[in-house]
Amino acid sequence: MTVPSEVTASSGSTEDLVADHVLEFPGGYTRTTGPVIGRFLTELRDGRIVGVRTADGRTLVPPLEYDPQTGEAVTGEFTEVGPAGTVESWSWVNEPRAAHPLDRPFAWALIRLDGADTSLVHAVDAGDARAMRPGLRVRPRWKTSRSGHITDIESFVPEVTKIVSPVRMEYRVRPGRALARFLEGVARGVFLGCRCGSCHKVYVPYRLSCPQCGVAISEEVELPDTGTITTFAINNLPDPRAPQVPFVSAYILLDGSDIPMIALVGDVPAHEVRQGMRVRAVWVPEEERTASMSNIKWFAPTGEPDAEL
Repeated sequence: MTVPSEVTASSGSTEDLVADHVLEFPGGYTRTTGPVIGRFLTELRDGRIVGVRTADGRTLVPPLEYDPQTGEAVTGEFTEVGPAGTVESWSWVNEPRAAHPLDRPFAWALIRLDGADTSLVHAVDAGDARAMRPGLRVRPRWKTSRSGHITDIESFVPEVTKIVSPVRMEYRVRPGRALARFLEGVARGVFLGCRCGSCHKVYVPYRLSCPQCGVAISEEVELPDTGTITTFAINNLPDPRAPQVPFVSAYILLDGSDIPMIALVGDVPAHEVRQGMRVRAVWVPEEERTASMSNIKWFAPTGEPDAEL
């Protein structure tokens, strides 16, 4: 009912008269639902969503008693839809009001449930506006206690499309004879390679057989710690070995070798790294070295002119 408050005026003019009104039903507004809406609400109470069929076979959700396109009565045939659906459009609510379904930011969304031909307006608890988009797949989150009301669906929530799992592996590697020999050299601050007696290619790291000829290799070659970048990648994810983010990992062809080796590149902005850049290994202090590739912090530019690849 409408309850008028006292009419007041700030002056003698009738143009200044103001009357405030409140529309309120203290005991609640009661209405009968009818067979169509009643069936929809009853199904909600039981944790299901149904639509009603029209004469031309479309499914209306929420159900209506009459086809909004033709005005004809619906068939009375109900069919379960969803429960999942697709967001068609949405509007973000950054500051929820007391009567809103959620007490945290959420979206009002137009949701087309699977199997339905019309869309339903409901809240989507996405956590962040950046998670919302047309095409987002959502599912209902039901209240534990239901009474047969649209609010029996507390809200819709996005489907799970990814998970974050902590990954950790611990393992021990025992180097073979070739790798052990190479690491002995790295511990001394030199790169040890080998030369094939058949094709005369020089390989680094050290290996016992030629991958091209298949013959055993016996000639050892000590290579300088300078080389040329043949190709590289800029990485934007943190790595404990990297000097900074973004950092560069590159294939570096050591002078005198025929096969490039991969290593980090540092002491230069990532966007300045290029193919043909001349670089030199940056070693940790001699007293800190072990039989490990961590002896090489990274390769840094030498300042020489670029090499032709």
